[in-house]
Amino acid sequence: MNNQDKIKQLIELRNEAKLGGGEKRIEKQHEKGKFTARERIEMLMDEGSFEEFDMFVKHRCTNFGMEKNKFLGDGVVTGQGTIDGRLVYVFAQDFTVFGGSLSETFAAKICKIMDMAMKMGAPVIGINDSGGARIQEGVTALSGYTEIFQRNIMASGVIPQISAIFGPCAGGAVYSPALTDFIMMTKEQSYMFVTGPKVVKTVTGEVVTDAQLGGATVHGSKSGVSHFIADDEQEGIALIRKLLSYLPQNNLEDAPIMPCDDPIDRLDDSLNEVIPDNPNKPYDVKDVIHTIVDNGEFLEVHRNYAQNIVVGFARFNGISVGIVANQPNYLAGVLDINASRKAARFVRFCDAFNIPLVTLVDVPGFLPGTAQEYGGIITHGAKLLFAYGEATVPKVTIILRKSYGGAYCVMSSKHLRGDLNYSWPTGEIAVMGPKGAIEVLQSKKIREIEDPAERAKFIAEAEAEYKDKFANPYNAAQYGYIDDVIEPRNTRFRIIRALQSLATKKDMMPPKKHTNIPL
Repeated sequence: MNNQDKIKQLIELRNEAKLGGGEKRIEKQHEKGKFTARERIEMLMDEGSFEEFDMFVKHRCTNFGMEKNKFLGDGVVTGQGTIDGRLVYVFAQDFTVFGGSLSETFAAKICKIMDMAMKMGAPVIGINDSGGARIQEGVTALSGYTEIFQRNIMASGVIPQISAIFGPCAGGAVYSPALTDFIMMTKEQSYMFVTGPKVVKTVTGEVVTDAQLGGATVHGSKSGVSHFIADDEQEGIALIRKLLSYLPQNNLEDAPIMPCDDPIDRLDDSLNEVIPDNPNKPYDVKDVIHTIVDNGEFLEVHRNYAQNIVVGFARFNGISVGIVANQPNYLAGVLDINASRKAARFVRFCDAFNIPLVTLVDVPGFLPGTAQEYGGIITHGAKLLFAYGEATVPKVTIILRKSYGGAYCVMSSKHLRGDLNYSWPTGEIAVMGPKGAIEVLQSKKIREIEDPAERAKFIAEAEAEYKDKFANPYNAAQYGYIDDVIEPRNTRFRIIRALQSLATKKDMMPPKKHTNIPL
């Protein structure tokens, strides 16, 4: 074989590898409304930037006649490329080859690019579309999964890890995405579960569909497993690209600063009117967020889960920040188990990757009741408290309205090493709301007043006195717990100036192996 023949052979092998499981299986993938592994990578990466590795890898299994059935690449496409000019590593499971099932060599390919990503300090994106472990390989497939899990754990907090679920993801396969930073699912095609509908029916008698058990809607709104829900794969891939724009390459770098044409001193008079005069009336905190951030752009995370708290990424004068905000529009913005977990994980991600935190507070307290107490609200609420107290990134807090009780402490208060804590004039900082406080403070007096009209008058006067003392930010400001009371329309400028002044902040944790967060 001469040199030209060898080159011809290389080209033929490349073309064979690019066909994955063959034309018929590719057609089937398209018929389901799904793209192939390589098409997904092409959409994700900058044009022409993807460099594939291990294209010629084949499985080594000889059980159940598998030695007669081999495909180049063995069901996963791996490699490196760029997104907006920045290096990333990617793997995309290929459903056209053995249903995307994982073998020993399939896992080794993924582990190789994860190791490279760690060395180079670049994000890893995994596109999941797989029937699970390749049964014919037995324990070697399971060992492959576990090797991937170990790398997910080692990479956690070192490089961003993003998982896209664009098809099935079941059994042990779910734990790799679960160990990553963000999970994206599509509405119609993706699902995740540890045990499928058939096993569920056999063990519990429940009859459920794939979508009911582990579809995007379930994981986006009920379990909180999924951070983003996309209508289709194109939207999902666009979201991944957008998400990465807010993140640094690794934990030793800062997120890229974007050019900003939105004036830093832009005043928004609408903010002076956004808080209703009635303290029990809701408003949408997202209106505040969109008004103060650069060009109104806010990438919300966990949009459909625990909607009483809002988390996501935005920019202030081009600087990437993580925003955490109580949402008075939903359950009055109260903190509960799910909201605490959601916000705590987001705060810890931002802290791990040097992303400053801006916290907007309007919280009446923790949700009472047996369901919350039996569910462990004490432990889950402590997660958010722990996350803020542990965070060493710049922390800017704005109290918009209510900040009551333990929830005041938890929401990035001055006492949790908050750097700059501001309040709007509408801020109310107290142990509890006026009604509850008077019921406790004046209970004896209230019982002694027999006439209902007199009792009502006394309660109203006592509540008014309590409001005068605590339904304002100045009592906390007297103690230095609030650094300044600011006019709402100046909020954008004050946050930007705070972030600029905190750019050189140094805050340390005592030496330790690792913390023991209340899980």
